[in-house]
Amino acid sequence: MNTATPSTTVGLAGITGRFGRLLAAHLLKDPTVTLHGYSRDPSRVIAALSSSPRVRLFQGGAHDRDKIQAFVKGCDVVVCAYLGDDELMVDGQKALIDACEAEAVPRYIASDWALDYDKLALGVLFPKDAMKHVRAYLGTKEKVASVHILVGAFMDPMFSPIFEVLDPATNTLRYWGEGVEVWEATSYDKAAEYTAAVAVDRTAVGVQKFLGDRKNIKEIAASFENVYGIKPKLERLGSLNDLKNLMQELRAQHPTDPFKYLFFYMMYYWINGSTLVGPDVDNAKYPNIKPETWEDFMGKRSLGELPASYFALASDQ
Repeated sequence: MNTATPSTTVGLAGITGRFGRLLAAHLLKDPTVTLHGYSRDPSRVIAALSSSPRVRLFQGGAHDRDKIQAFVKGCDVVVCAYLGDDELMVDGQKALIDACEAEAVPRYIASDWALDYDKLALGVLFPKDAMKHVRAYLGTKEKVASVHILVGAFMDPMFSPIFEVLDPATNTLRYWGEGVEVWEATSYDKAAEYTAAVAVDRTAVGVQKFLGDRKNIKEIAASFENVYGIKPKLERLGSLNDLKNLMQELRAQHPTDPFKYLFFYMMYYWINGSTLVGPDVDNAKYPNIKPETWEDFMGKRSLGELPASYFALASDQ
């Protein structure tokens, strides 16, 4: 009787991005995995990946249907790690999904890694509308099973200047609300590790939920003190209603510049309780993966490295 683990060919669209690189590295830790990587410029694939005999690179754009079909051919699952505008995130994914259907690829892992956006109506959290459109499109396919991985927010950018939570000059943690709101999050690395496990698990279909940790800002501050030996200041910026009013005012003032208000929207819907992924999650399906808590995440970085942890993901090292 042959009990050998079957090999898996994983197609990864967006192999050169922050998340794509991490995912590829985790996939290749499994000796049964062969990887098809799709990119506009394969020369940007880091040497550690491009030199692997188990990696085959494909060049093409998000709308090059013939090239996409050649890329997905022979795959057991395709993962989309695109990150960009709505045209890329919707039309680009539709092109991948259509190719999967044409080539009988049984599963498609959509570019989600997000809050539980499906709990919100279309248009409420506009940055996630593309994900809702893709989920609906996958629902029209008979041959391709959809997979959606929800992880809360990513830990890595939370301490960066993007969200303005951490002021490293004064060791201050800023927050909206009452300080008791749950902050659900997963590190980029652990989200990639869980995704790799889902990719080789042929039974994993539908919505898969994983979390590194869920704590409020006061508990995160206690972890900060445990790791760095410094008691951070806590600065309340206002109520959740104040945050809602601010984001709506900024959107009205800057309708053509979403970066003026985008991250306020993300923060509001992240912590107001309407998009919670947990507390019931699927972590136990893959017991070999140890969740990374807020304290674990900080413990892997010096205080000086913490604000730059998100940008460090772009490094070729």
